[in-house]
Formats: sequence, structure tokens, C-alpha cells
Amino acid sequence: MTVPPTDRTTTESGLVPPPGCPAHTATGAEGVTRLHGAAAETDPMGLYEKLRATHGPVAPVLLEGDVRAWLVLGYLENRDVATRSTQFSRDPRTWHGWKSGEIDPETSPLVPMIGWRPDCVCADGEEHQRLRGAVTASLNQFDQRGIRRHITRFAHQLIDDFCESGRTELVGQFTEPLPMLVLTHLLGMPDEDGPKLVHAARDLFKATETSLASNAYVLETLKQLVAAKRELPGQDIASVLMAHPAGLTDEEVQHHLRLILLAGYETTANLMANVLRMTVTDPRFRGSLAGGQMTLPEAVEQVLWDEPPLMVCPGRWATGDTSLGGQEIKAGDMLLLGLAAGNVDQAVRQDPSTRVHHNRAHLSFSAGAHECPGQDIGRVIADTGIDILLTRLPDISLAIAESELSWRSSTWARHLTALPVKFASRAREARDLPAPLPAPPAPTVGMQMAPRLPVLEPRVSWRQRLRRLLRLR
Repeated sequence: MTVPPTDRTTTESGLVPPPGCPAHTATGAEGVTRLHGAAAETDPMGLYEKLRATHGPVAPVLLEGDVRAWLVLGYLENRDVATRSTQFSRDPRTWHGWKSGEIDPETSPLVPMIGWRPDCVCADGEEHQRLRGAVTASLNQFDQRGIRRHITRFAHQLIDDFCESGRTELVGQFTEPLPMLVLTHLLGMPDEDGPKLVHAARDLFKATETSLASNAYVLETLKQLVAAKRELPGQDIASVLMAHPAGLTDEEVQHHLRLILLAGYETTANLMANVLRMTVTDPRFRGSLAGGQMTLPEAVEQVLWDEPPLMVCPGRWATGDTSLGGQEIKAGDMLLLGLAAGNVDQAVRQDPSTRVHHNRAHLSFSAGAHECPGQDIGRVIADTGIDILLTRLPDISLAIAESELSWRSSTWARHLTALPVKFASRAREARDLPAPLPAPPAPTVGMQMAPRLPVLEPRVSWRQRLRRLLRLR
């Protein structure tokens, strides 16, 4: 990997940062910036802009253990890397770091994120098409109305748990459990598996010393699911993956279930938290929703531009020497897609404050052949869950000062740690919600559609209730 010259930022002569200072510990060998540690966790977006100012659209960075990589910051460069699979492979076995001893595959917390797995994310060409075809079929068996039915049931159950108290913390009580409940149900898992998987998924993305154990727990849970579905298949993602003509092995099914679960949960939970935070902290954002200038799906797209749920996406590996963004990339180098940085690149957004809620050209779900196949499921979970919450609690507001909100950042994502809110106490709703349907026989070719069921619509929308509240104030 060719490392560009160290940043020559001017400093006062003779001044040296004290030991332990973030400015001192933010760089490693040859002055290359670390994407982990205090500096990266405090202000990742600010860090990206400093890297862009110093190196341009592609910057050298260090991951945990000072593992070398290139962070792609430019919008066009991100799309270039994501769409040129012959030049930038998705197969991590291409990386020279495995042979050089740069990483210990037995102990490194990076392995769950950059290691090879028998899934479509780590494949190119015909093998990718074979595996992705099975994933697409497993997701396409559910139409949006069928999915909304389950989201509606789980959302009301969660809201009933706190609606009488007049206060709650939305991250732990709503935005994290709802996507996991829906996804575990669609995968064919029991609802009680959700809480432990939430903890394991969050820990895995943090790349800590316990990430390997969390990854092992997720894989073991899914291995048990695959064994159970071999005995008793149903109308779920696991069963369709096993029945698909692509002929996936049990290990391949297990790892694709992991992929769907982790990617779907992480992005959707963060997206919901970010949308709700904007709703309770930004009067302009909330006013646009209440006044009809912006629909809820459009609000979701705006947040996907401004605060993508996955800020950095691993990874691509150069198949040969090439140039990108003014940098010389060597064969086997690792590249990371800087989704958040690309979304605010001035090449596509001259003024970041301009609303772009009508535009889906953001990078939040990547691009090219590996663009997230489950993004529409994530959108419908966010749209439906937030709509139900605001319909039932239209007067919801932040319970603490906005300055007291805090985030937890990792190399890959930035999480709102808590969102305390208050609202007028309301009774639980004795809704006659439909119970889950019994599982029908497994589809023979993996393409049978879920039954189209009616969606329970509220009599008065949350937008109408919010307008009334705003008029009263």
C-alpha cells in the first residue's frame, strides 16, 4: 500500500501534544490517521472532512490493530469502486494482509467484518449471482402489505409497554427491538431470541474484544435455526433459502441468514433512531412532516442522505495496481466505502442544508451489484413503525436538553445511545390484532409469495393529530 506524504498541518513551533492527547494518538505509523479511538469516535464526520482536505477523495487510514486500508471519501469514487467488480473484488481473500501477518485471524475483532464467509457479499461473478438469487427470492416472498402486518403487531405491542407511563427511552424500548422482532420473525426464529441477538449484533459492529464471541453466538443460534427448518420448514426466509434451486449448503444458508439479520437490523435500528431524533429536535423537520411538505418516506430518505445508518462499509480489495482519486492503489490493498462522507461530497451536494428528500441517489445502501437487496424491507419497517408511534403519541417531545444526547461510534457506524422522550399518558389499546399465521408447507421452488393481508389503518393519522397540537400551541 502506497502511503501519501504525512499531513503537514502548520503548528506552533516547539509545541508537542502531551501523551494521551487525542491529537497525539489519532495517527499511527507514517502519520496515517486511525479510524478508531477517541478522535474517530468523537466526531467521525469531522474526521472525514479533515481527511478529504488533506488527501482528497481517497485517504490512507488505519483500522484496529493499525491494519492499513484506503477510505474512499468521494461520491463518484465510491460509486466507481462499488460498480467495478473486476478491478475491486468483494472477496477478502484477495487481501495481502492475510499473508503478510498484518492481522491475526484468530483474535482480531476485525474478522467478523472483513473476513471471508460463504455468502454473496464475499463473492463475485457467477458465484455472486447464484447466491444473491437465493437471497432475493427469500426476501421477495413477502410483499410490503404482508410485512406491514407484522410490523403493526410488534409496534403496538412495544408501545403498549410504555404508553401509560408518559415517558420512555426510544432507542432501547422501540427503535432497537422493533427491527429485530420483525427480522427474527421473517427469518423463522422465535420472538424470544430477539433481545440476546440485539446485544450480540451491536457488540459485533463495535469491533471490541468480545466481537468474536458475539459473532460465534449469532452463528450458533442460526445453525440451530437451519437444523430446525430442515425438520419443519415454513413460510420464512430460512426455508426459502434451503429450498431454492441454487442448492445452498447448510453453511451457506446459515451465513446468509447472518447477513440478512445483521445488515437489516443495524441499518434499520439506526435509521429509525435518527429519524425520530430529528422529529423531536428539529422544528423545521417536524413542521415539514406535519404540514405535508415532506412525507414520512421522504423524511427517511433525507436522513439516509444526512446520517446514513452505516457510515463505513467494508470492504473491497484491489485485484491489480490502479489509480483512484489521485492515489496509487496496489494489488491486494483494502478499500473501505465511505458512505457518510460520499453523501456530503460537494461534487453532488454544494449546500448540505438543501433538502434532498425526493432523491434516492445516496450511497446509504451502497451501489452496484452488491447494493443492499433488503433495503425496501428496512424502509417499510422504519416507515410503518415510526408512523404508528407518531399516530399513537403525536405530542411526543424530547425529555432532556438536546445537548445531553450522546452517541457511540465505531469504525463502521454511529449510534444514538438513548432518546428519552415524554408525552401525555395514554391507555393501552385493546386492539384485535391478528395473530401470526401458522406456517404453510415450504415452497417447492423458493418463490411462493406470502398472503396479501389487509393493513390496520388508524382512523386519524398522526399528521392530523400533530397539526391540531401545533395549532393549539
